[in-house]
Amino acid sequence: MGSEAPKGRVLVVDDEPFNLEILTEHLQDAGYEVVSAEDGAAAWDVLSADRRFDTILLDRMMPRMDGMALLARLKQQPELSEVPVIMQTAVGAAENVREGLAAGAYYYLIKPFQRDMLLAIVAAAVSSSKERRQLEAQIAEHVSGYQLLQHGMFRFRTLIEARQLTLLLSQTCPDPRRVALGLSELLVNAVEHGNLGISYSEKTRLLQQGRWQEEVETRLTDARYAARVVSAEFLREDGAVRFTIRDEGDGFDWKPFLEFAPERAFDPHGRGISMARMLSFDSVEYQGRGNLVVARVKTH
Repeated sequence: MGSEAPKGRVLVVDDEPFNLEILTEHLQDAGYEVVSAEDGAAAWDVLSADRRFDTILLDRMMPRMDGMALLARLKQQPELSEVPVIMQTAVGAAENVREGLAAGAYYYLIKPFQRDMLLAIVAAAVSSSKERRQLEAQIAEHVSGYQLLQHGMFRFRTLIEARQLTLLLSQTCPDPRRVALGLSELLVNAVEHGNLGISYSEKTRLLQQGRWQEEVETRLTDARYAARVVSAEFLREDGAVRFTIRDEGDGFDWKPFLEFAPERAFDPHGRGISMARMLSFDSVEYQGRGNLVVARVKTH
């Protein structure tokens, strides 16, 4: 890594010394700071003394304390409950994935793993963790008064503008921290998948190649997409805040994405809509061909 700051801090938990060594080597070579633990009990000792991790890469089957038991402990601790967990599991273990999803593990790595997929999954989890903390810090710095807003119309094109709008609109809600990450997912989706037409399979490939951001910037200047905008409306209703987001793309089949399906659990993306629906909003409804979404937050 040289003198460069690490890409993120990763806690790797595995009772197989060879797996632990290989995982650590791949992640360190890619620029991550890695702390390792040989089982869930050892990992809990590490976390009791140091909670500053961007993600936890966790083997499911271990002695003393297995991955599910450690995950349950993490979810009971406010400072650790939102750290993304990547669960290692065997091919075809769909029931294990369903159980893990229900317990709050949203990222999965198939064993034996491929290096590119390992790095793509870790990068996605670390990015989500850092974005959440950044949004929380920015929300804490802003002055109050946004909950006095009654209605607003906004138009934007870029990912930077989407995140700026996230910061503003989340503060119209009673719990901005709860809403921010889900709102960011919906606004960013409208740019990348909607207006810029990046398909699910294309994003998977781009993330594995480390070229997603580059492709987004390229398409923003492409004549086919450059004039497209996303429209976002905020409206305070009786007992709720409503967000309506419309892009100018061709739409998509949104139905499979409302629930987080086990078959997508091993992809480095594809969990944003379901997590927004489960964790950030009281309802998320797509309409028409999928280029319009309405999300609501109850205010009392």
